[in-house]
Amino acid sequence: MRPLDLAGPPDRSGHDWPGAPRHVIRTSRPGHPDPRPSGGMTVVDRDHLPRAKIQMPVPAPADPGLLSRALDVAGRLANDAAEVIAATSGRSAGGVPPGATGKANPFDWVTDTDRTLERHTRRVLAAEFPGVPVVGEEYGADAGAEHAPLRWVVDPVDGTANYVAGFPWCAYSLALVDADGPVVGVVADPSRAHLYAAARGRGVRANGTVVRVADRDDAAGGLVCAEPATEPLLRAARAGHAGVRVLGSSALAITQVATGRAVAAVLEGYQVWDVAGALALALGAGAVVLDRSGRPDPMPTGAMLVAAPGVADQVMSWWTG
Repeated sequence: MRPLDLAGPPDRSGHDWPGAPRHVIRTSRPGHPDPRPSGGMTVVDRDHLPRAKIQMPVPAPADPGLLSRALDVAGRLANDAAEVIAATSGRSAGGVPPGATGKANPFDWVTDTDRTLERHTRRVLAAEFPGVPVVGEEYGADAGAEHAPLRWVVDPVDGTANYVAGFPWCAYSLALVDADGPVVGVVADPSRAHLYAAARGRGVRANGTVVRVADRDDAAGGLVCAEPATEPLLRAARAGHAGVRVLGSSALAITQVATGRAVAAVLEGYQVWDVAGALALALGAGAVVLDRSGRPDPMPTGAMLVAAPGVADQVMSWWTG
């Protein structure tokens, strides 16, 4: 596995900005650093991102020191979570880990891993960012989170049903959010040993490699992720010669758009913790994010389209008719 460097661009003295983790998906044991070099993360060159017909709102700049600290802490937490998820996914007899129960229905799982990882995340964030509230899937929102200028949003295992079955599409997702949307986001994909990270104004990296959305103006021949895949969308995509994939993880569905593997993702019925980390990736990689009415929104509620700019109108028409 390759080391992930989340550092900012070199300053004028030639040194990387401090505070960024060097090895997020670990390739070495504690005390024995990976010897392979890794470069600094560069600021996104907007001239080389796909041109958007739809303009997203421009967020306020974030403090560089906050970005570096948040990336450092989020990266370490994602690394810890990835190791736990990879070691325990689908390992119990019958595919059901100890402590696993259904929430809203028998397919809506919560496991000891979900609870343990969220508790660990909350402990670390409380120590590193005192006073910044946390919103999480398993333990809800801290007091004052709704109106706080900054808040952390965590889903310890997005795609828990996949995790329970050992199906390799689940993720850890963490984001720092302000009034303008995601400031920092990480998504760990343990099954593929990938960690994706984004920070406002710094772009997106996947295990150290810069990623961007697909630069295309037609969805034909491309993949659209859907959670869930409705019959009208399936019919329209088929007529448009595009494929539809249901991964069972909202975070990973959006991540496929950020990396250019999919041209779009259509999501309905999610919660903020399912999508916050991945939306940081999508926005940083040049995607457009639209609510069901087609309005640009960095964090829509209820339903959204995340798409490469050149195909957003086309896929929106498939989705909404």
